[in-house]
Amino acid sequence: MRLIILAVGRLKAGPERELCARYLDRSAKGGRALGLSGPDVTEIAESAARRPEDRMAEEGAALLAALPEAGAVLALDPRGLEMTSEQIAADLAALRDRGSRSLTFVIGGADGLSEAVRGRADRLIAFGRATFPHQLVRVMMAEQIYRATTILAGHPYHKA
Repeated sequence: MRLIILAVGRLKAGPERELCARYLDRSAKGGRALGLSGPDVTEIAESAARRPEDRMAEEGAALLAALPEAGAVLALDPRGLEMTSEQIAADLAALRDRGSRSLTFVIGGADGLSEAVRGRADRLIAFGRATFPHQLVRVMMAEQIYRATTILAGHPYHKA
């Protein structure tokens, strides 16, 4: 199963980009033995629209256009379900075992996700109720993907 992070905005050079790259590399290496490829990252340009509603709509249309036709979609949204790392790993394994071709984790821009993207998602998940910059959320998502691969592999990285 192909893992994808689809995100609004670009990670500029710096510590967030380096940390994200480190977790993505670790995930790619550990995921191969688990039947996982990627995670690949697709970045969508931030909208320059003046109104937040217009920005969300433009970014939402671009996100929907970039989604693979087949596959599962988990969108990060503060109103989503708070999941444990074990639950994320179990969902990932269940989708893989059911033959899903891909799993895309969608991260919106600073204004959040459009209703169209939220409606397309198979599940909305949250990293708590606090607000985080979307660049930091990308690092957190990359770490959770890596953590899921270690949980599935029985690696001692995850200490529950």
